[in-house]
Amino acid sequence: MGFELRGARALVTGATGGIGQAIARALSAEGCDLMISGRRREVLEPLAAELGARVVVADLAEPDDVRRLMADAGDLDVLVANAALPGSGAVLEYTHEQIRRNLAVNLEVPMLMARDAALGMADRGRGHIVMIGSVAGKVASGNAAMYNATKFGLRGFSLALRQDLAPLGVGLSIVEPGFVRDAGMFVESGAELPSGVRTVSPEQVAAKVVHAIRKNRAEVVVAPVELRVGTAIGGVFPTLSASLQRAGGADRVAASMVDGQRDKR
Repeated sequence: MGFELRGARALVTGATGGIGQAIARALSAEGCDLMISGRRREVLEPLAAELGARVVVADLAEPDDVRRLMADAGDLDVLVANAALPGSGAVLEYTHEQIRRNLAVNLEVPMLMARDAALGMADRGRGHIVMIGSVAGKVASGNAAMYNATKFGLRGFSLALRQDLAPLGVGLSIVEPGFVRDAGMFVESGAELPSGVRTVSPEQVAAKVVHAIRKNRAEVVVAPVELRVGTAIGGVFPTLSASLQRAGGADRVAASMVDGQRDKR
């Protein structure tokens, strides 16, 4: 028997974005007592009204907001750390402050939230944490060093913390989407993929989040089979992967993403 979600007290961060909203809807459909968080109240409140969820407006780049969010959340049965910044572009174009902000939101804050949530979960011997990673945490690509760094770090932290929490009755999963259509960072950037490159939907990502919690999966990649295979190969052969990416038009896609995401640093 898997993890029982009905009645579970759950928090989803980054719920102003389409992927976070899909995850919130999926958990609500499973009967969770839901809290959603993000920076834009005007986006959160209609979703909260639809789902019967509670809202906490918080900017996760601000340490005081992080502490307030976790205090308001109280004892959690499920934490989904979904909020993230794009982190595209050459590192040489980033200021020190922009680097720190990206590290904070994408890596430090999920670590802090996981630690705080896990304390209560361990006391009760029950709970599950989901980190929303990316295939960018398994294989590197040009013009994405900051994003790669945070997602690689999140993957390592998640898989190690999972081992530490298992004896305490607490599960932890990292869910890693590929290119997501209809919502999320890639769509918001306005970039277009080369012809033939397949995507996944926000609802597919959300369904895998529910699956990861129910079955206590360590790592779930949400991507078409060809991207999963390419990612696995790229993690072992980075030089070959870089060549294949360039041949497939990755540089053009990356440049478009940088232009569309520059204001989100």
